[in-house]
Amino acid sequence: MKKISTAAHMPTEIEVENISDNKAQVIAYPFEAGFAVTLAHPLRRLLLSSTVGFAPTAIKIDGVTHEFDSMRGMLEDVALFIINLKNIRFKINGDEKRVEVNYSFTGPKEIYGSDLSNEEIEVVTPEGYLATINEDAELNFSLIVEKGIGYVPSETIRDLVDSDYIALDAFFTPVKKAIYEIENVLVEDNPNFEKVIFTIETDGLISPIEAFKDSLEAMYTQMSVFNGVLDIDITPKVESSSDTVELNKLLQSIEELNLSARSFNCLDRAEVRFVGELALMSELELKNLKNLGKKSLEEINAVMEEIGFPVGSDFSDDTVDVLKNKIADLKSNED
Repeated sequence: MKKISTAAHMPTEIEVENISDNKAQVIAYPFEAGFAVTLAHPLRRLLLSSTVGFAPTAIKIDGVTHEFDSMRGMLEDVALFIINLKNIRFKINGDEKRVEVNYSFTGPKEIYGSDLSNEEIEVVTPEGYLATINEDAELNFSLIVEKGIGYVPSETIRDLVDSDYIALDAFFTPVKKAIYEIENVLVEDNPNFEKVIFTIETDGLISPIEAFKDSLEAMYTQMSVFNGVLDIDITPKVESSSDTVELNKLLQSIEELNLSARSFNCLDRAEVRFVGELALMSELELKNLKNLGKKSLEEINAVMEEIGFPVGSDFSDDTVDVLKNKIADLKSNED
């Protein structure tokens, strides 16, 4: 039956598919017509521009004065060496935002990304080729690696480093690809609702899902500037969104908890099939399950605490409704 809406439809379904270590899809639906692209477009821009990464920002090579120089005994000229260096992806170990690392190589040797890893720096593209030096050559260089977002041109970096360093264009973003597709989905008798499908690929510095969460956080942070003007608080919705992103964990079978046979069998007899059912239960409801002993109660509580969803977890009303509906659907499909 047709009706006049007084508020935009709230999407309730989200699916996360890890295609590979560095590639994933995030699917959400159903959106009102036009709402999917309204949210998807800025999220894509944030994925590409606001995700934190690491990059080499400057280099100092013994015997080299500028990027168009050459070095005796090295197959590549300095310009090609720098291009190869930019294709190697670095990650700073620890909480430092900027590190300077020194390297020394003697030939004959082919140098790859794996040769650049040390206690301060991790190279996530170890197969990346850097240079070849002959048996009479020695290559000594110092590299500055920094944490940042987006792209910073060498002209900007030149003012931030010592004059004996060659400034590099810095590509910080770890997101290699972020695209979205919009598809129509049927809701009741209306075929004009929309589904958004994000495909995210990273270079290995972070996972695609971490990158997606970073973009969501950046969006909510930017929007919070309106809190004072409108006398509302947008930022708590980050937690609500995080609850939704974590929905897949709550929809896992209790078998994934690796409980003892006694605890599992007790839950199974009580027709508790999914992790989310335990998270939604109160402590009293769990305690009153038939034949659940003290040791089993303590075990279940400990396991749920460990995975971050203790018994009686505090979710938003929307998340509770979505979780209950999804569990009901899964149980009906089992039957």
